[in-house]
Amino acid sequence: MKAELINPFLESARIVIEQVANVRPTTGQLGIKDVKFAEKYIWIQIGMTGQMEGDIVFGLHEEVALKVVSAMMGGFSITEMNDIGKSAISELSNMISGNASTMLFNQGVRVDITPPKMLHSAHAAGFNAQKALTIPLIMEGIGELDIQVLIA
Repeated sequence: MKAELINPFLESARIVIEQVANVRPTTGQLGIKDVKFAEKYIWIQIGMTGQMEGDIVFGLHEEVALKVVSAMMGGFSITEMNDIGKSAISELSNMISGNASTMLFNQGVRVDITPPKMLHSAHAAGFNAQKALTIPLIMEGIGELDIQVLIA
């Protein structure tokens, strides 16, 4: 997989998170690993069609998701992942993917994205374990957001 197809998601995530959560994330170690759905994690899957086929899966621990949502709401403390919190995390993933698809379009790669789908378990989503290119973003004082790219 070419890095130029992955970099827009990384760059978009940094820009969007800084804008909506007021924190500048740093990039962790890029690697290939098995996508495993862990307990107490929130997963948001966004499909891609067009010249890139596959999925982008955003994963973050529930505690990190609560901190991100709190930051998105101007510091208002969120203590449980209710419908508003789920909507905010889904929209964050949608904003990152939409911005990345625009960057890809500017590079001559046409892609469309599907609406975000929140996953709570791999079996319920019909998701099979597979290898993915994983890019962790570290948000100081908040935690880590994993961006997992599964391109066919």
